[in-house]
Amino acid sequence: MIPVILSGGSGTRLWPLSRPMFPKQFLPLTSDNTMFQETLMRVKNVTDAQPLVIANNDHRFMAAENLREMDYNNATIVLEETGRNTAPAIAVASLLAIKDNPDAILMILPADHTIQNVDAFTKACKEANTLAQKGYLVTFGIKPDTPNTNYGYIEAGSKISNNSYGLSSFKEKPDSHTAEKYLADGNYLWNSGMFVFQATAYLNELRKFYPDIYKHASSALNNSKQDLDFIRLASDDFEQCESISIDYAVMEKTNAGAVVSLDASWCDVGSWDALWSVLPKDTDGNVTKGDVMISDSTNSYVYSEYKFVSVLGVSDLIIADTKDALLVAHKDKVTGVKKIVDELKKANRSEGQHHRTVYRPWGNFDLIGSGARDQVKRITVLPHQKLSLQMHNKRAEHWIVVKGVATVTKEDETIILNENESIYISAGTKHSLENNSETDLEIIEVQTGDYLAEDDIIRFEDLYGRA
Repeated sequence: MIPVILSGGSGTRLWPLSRPMFPKQFLPLTSDNTMFQETLMRVKNVTDAQPLVIANNDHRFMAAENLREMDYNNATIVLEETGRNTAPAIAVASLLAIKDNPDAILMILPADHTIQNVDAFTKACKEANTLAQKGYLVTFGIKPDTPNTNYGYIEAGSKISNNSYGLSSFKEKPDSHTAEKYLADGNYLWNSGMFVFQATAYLNELRKFYPDIYKHASSALNNSKQDLDFIRLASDDFEQCESISIDYAVMEKTNAGAVVSLDASWCDVGSWDALWSVLPKDTDGNVTKGDVMISDSTNSYVYSEYKFVSVLGVSDLIIADTKDALLVAHKDKVTGVKKIVDELKKANRSEGQHHRTVYRPWGNFDLIGSGARDQVKRITVLPHQKLSLQMHNKRAEHWIVVKGVATVTKEDETIILNENESIYISAGTKHSLENNSETDLEIIEVQTGDYLAEDDIIRFEDLYGRA
């Protein structure tokens, strides 16, 4: 089986921790590994095939680095400029897979789920693989343990074998009364969004029900371009695909559907209360992460990224403190977090889009402070990485090296700066910054000018294809 990792989500329901420019799949929410990496680790128990990743263009270097850290050096990364939901994305993955193997079987996995019982997951994947070889389009249904209203449900039909059944029907997210009926019935499963099937079987069904998606996805792949290690889909073609999920496009319509019942402590970590539910708790039901002191409090989640946080005499709260934002919410109200993010976007506030620390392929920068005509950043350049050769029309920059050795290009001059040394780059000057050492380079950058936004940049040369 070829693992197809869907990694296009923005994860705004876990704001302020997860944001569109650094979504939850690239965060270490449940272990020291990111959720993307946890998914890859589960995959290794099932197949040794290299993964095929569908990612948002903005996340391409994060996806590549996560793969590299897991020793996947030949994975395929396909970039969407604009997300069109799962049906078109899986169509592209299927079309790519059959180029090498017409009988390829795909295992479709979102990058941001948790599964605690990996053995049960592995066993279910093997059963799904057997069904897929017989022509079934298989989805995984999670055996429910609560009348959860945050998930869609699958009604299982007649038994096929072991833990697999025919697909009787799909149900939208129910109200609490209906969810209780589903749980009592025992014939309903949570819709997991995970699938196994032959690529050709999926494409045949898609072509039957949504021929335009098949057509435009094919064109997007045929007209794609290789960009470094990435396959960049032709955006004009891909954007013509209807934005629709695989459930609506194929699984609810096909006569070849099957569902494998999975009891593996699964969670899609789609909200703060869901994250709290899957993490180890103290004797009072609290989860804490970071420099936190909690007293006389119960059933709460407290996260601190940057500073000491103390909590006293509360229950059922979500408290998430990052460098630039603080969320305090009752667990029963966390579905409203998305509304906060929508309001931040309407107000054009950066907190709705990215963190104070912004990641780049060469490292990251932390916006320490800003004024009307000045801005201060701490820039970290990873070993043997280089910022683009660039120029700013409206701002000047002053660089001070605080750790490591910097190689600075200033017009036609190359300058080596050691710790405690500095250089001034005037507006309109071509310049670049490079770290040729084996350790991180850290500099303090002071910007001055009447316009300090990130779009005041002209790139002339770039290692990462952004020029």
